[in-house]
Amino acid sequence: MTRLYPKRIISFYVDGFRSMTTGRTLWKIIFIKLFIMFAILKLFFFPNYLNTNFTTDAERADHVLDMITQPAQSHKQ
Repeated sequence: MTRLYPKRIISFYVDGFRSMTTGRTLWKIIFIKLFIMFAILKLFFFPNYLNTNFTTDAERADHVLDMITQPAQSHKQ
C-alpha cells in the first residue's frame, strides 16, 4: 500500500501541471527570472576573484584558508 502513494503524488502533480492555463505563463516568467539572476548577473556582478588574482590552486587554497581562519578585524572610527 505504501508503494501506491509515490505514484499518486506524482500523478497529482503531473495532472495539475497539464491543466494549468495561467500557471504556465507564470512558470515561464519564473524560469526567465532565474536565468537572469544566475547567468547574466553572475557574469557582470560576481567576477571570479580567485581565478583573476591567483594563478595556482595552492595559492587559491591558501587565500581561502587565510580568509576563513583570520579573526574579524575591528573597524576603528
